[in-house]
Amino acid sequence: MTTLRTDVPTAPSGSGQTTASRGLDPEHARSIALLTGGDDRPYALGLTCALVEAGVVVEFIGSDRVNDPELHGTPWVRFINLRGDQSEGAPLSAKIKRLLTYYGRLMLYAATARPPIFHILWNNKFEWFDRTLLMLHYRLMGRKVVMTVHNVNVARRDGYDSAFNRFTLGIQYRLANHLFVHTLKMKAELVSDFAVPADKVSIIPFAVNDKIPITNLTPVEARKRLGLDPAHQVGLAFGQIAPYKGLDQIVAALPEIIQRHPQFRLVVAGKVKQGFEDYWRKLGEKLTSEPLQDHVLLRIEHIPDDQVEVYFKAADVSLMPYTEIFQSGVLFLAYTYGLPVIASDVGSFREDIEEDVTGWICRPQDPADLARCLTRHLESPLHRNISTNRLAIQKWAVEKYSAAKVAAITCEVYHRLDRRP
Repeated sequence: MTTLRTDVPTAPSGSGQTTASRGLDPEHARSIALLTGGDDRPYALGLTCALVEAGVVVEFIGSDRVNDPELHGTPWVRFINLRGDQSEGAPLSAKIKRLLTYYGRLMLYAATARPPIFHILWNNKFEWFDRTLLMLHYRLMGRKVVMTVHNVNVARRDGYDSAFNRFTLGIQYRLANHLFVHTLKMKAELVSDFAVPADKVSIIPFAVNDKIPITNLTPVEARKRLGLDPAHQVGLAFGQIAPYKGLDQIVAALPEIIQRHPQFRLVVAGKVKQGFEDYWRKLGEKLTSEPLQDHVLLRIEHIPDDQVEVYFKAADVSLMPYTEIFQSGVLFLAYTYGLPVIASDVGSFREDIEEDVTGWICRPQDPADLARCLTRHLESPLHRNISTNRLAIQKWAVEKYSAAKVAAITCEVYHRLDRRP
């Protein structure tokens, strides 16, 4: 597993030099501020590690939630905890106070920070404010702003888009100096829907992340923790529950799957995304009733980072019959643990899944085809030799989606925006 260096990191791949041989040290290297929004610790930490290895000093703007021992003890990373506590159990008055305090600290930081480049990974709580006034504040303070766009317009995907939402998104995309996306289709949407110039958008891989806990836990031990039998054939539906993820497609296919494979068990692990409680209530009633209830394990809650491994190691396959997506972090999470994937033919899944090697592609919104695809998997060498194939999938993914590629593209953009010797 890659770790943050406490000495002098290497230069970007292909340079033939280390930062030491080029006379660089943390005091003279390019510095950027990484604005995490206080969430997604694995992604933020993985990117930080890759940037440090490329010779970039990172001021990591985070919270208690994304704090990590690897962010301390090296001159190449400065962890700045502007957001602090984010516990959901606090009183409303305390939440309001700490959020306003955070925004005040962030705006003061923007006025006084050393890094000339601000890299936004995620917006904060009040997205309309982040997209407009906060972005304008960054620019007025002389900052060059780049942004990783994980979802071009998540409101459209989730069915609550509005003119105001598109207006504020358009402002943020226009105020940003450069945008990173993960697929060609995402770039096309930015160009067509928000009139973003094509040369202002770079495509970066969604890097396979090694910043999630991976221990010596075996699949047998993982199943034991979840109350599953070694003989079970386990399909995993992981992550936030929302309509676009197609859990209803799995529920519709489940009777046929069980008829073909009586030992099949479906594990649903993740919390319900806000606003979709009715969607889950209807599905939950079906999953907890006959004839499905004995074939389903539900963990409808936030899954902490240190528990993610249990679910992916206990499973035989990750089920992702999404109805709409550009690219999903769950796919690369599965690859991190070497788990095969069955996904629908939407977004870039066809480019990111090599059939009979890392998984299978099924027709979107077709429960019968999902059932057939699962049967095909369970009868294939990919499933029968799962122990060996887990290692092969991990190797395949690391080679195709390396963090070094992400750092090389990202650093080139930094250089264009901040040309210094």
